[in-house]
Amino acid sequence: MSQLRLAVLNAAHQDQNTTRNFRRELDASLAEFDATEGEVPHGFEYDGAVVTGSRSSVYWDEDWIRATKAWVSDAIDRDIPFLGVCWGHQLLADVLGGTVEDMGAYEVGYSEIEHFGESRLFDGIEESFTAFTSHSDEVSRLPPGAEPLATNQYSNHGFRKDRVFGVQFHPEYDPKTARELVHRKELSDERRDSVLAEITRDNYQQACEAKLVFENFLEFVRDVNGTEAVAESDAGSPSAQSSD
Repeated sequence: MSQLRLAVLNAAHQDQNTTRNFRRELDASLAEFDATEGEVPHGFEYDGAVVTGSRSSVYWDEDWIRATKAWVSDAIDRDIPFLGVCWGHQLLADVLGGTVEDMGAYEVGYSEIEHFGESRLFDGIEESFTAFTSHSDEVSRLPPGAEPLATNQYSNHGFRKDRVFGVQFHPEYDPKTARELVHRKELSDERRDSVLAEITRDNYQQACEAKLVFENFLEFVRDVNGTEAVAESDAGSPSAQSSD
């Protein structure tokens, strides 16, 4: 199969770290769209799609958020596989009928998360794993029919509904991204110093296990598109034609 073509809806307000991180982690041909500038794909000729994090909230009444939700909803209706990260996780949940709210706390830094069940998104990842987190909103109610995949004491950290996956944590973060984010946030000096002290080589290496969600998602996309390609080929072959 040829290289996968993914649409990346970048909602990070032109943060170059986000572009760099997703280009590094996604082994595919990427068509990137600056969602905060109102950019969405003109069509749906993609094998899959990814929605990034953002410093916005999905429930804000902004034109670009409405435009992003509209395209995502149409793409899901066309069975395009999706992976949402942090804000993207929340946006996908919202589009599918879930609820996103301010959770009254701010989770930031390397966190312990547990996944459960047999979801292929977490293949190869220990049930209890480390990942970098940064969010004050949460998916407080999953979409109808969605399967919870991961959680910690703060919130849901993963779900699946059909071909749509979301993770609240940031598997794409490198130490540079993490440090710059912490310096931008309005934190007390004590908490800022505490979180910065966590951004060590050892913690980053531990968190690299969570990057497997990208490989697992791409493998899922390959399977979905490969199966459909075979089905379409079979339907057009002489052996697949009705003998009636």
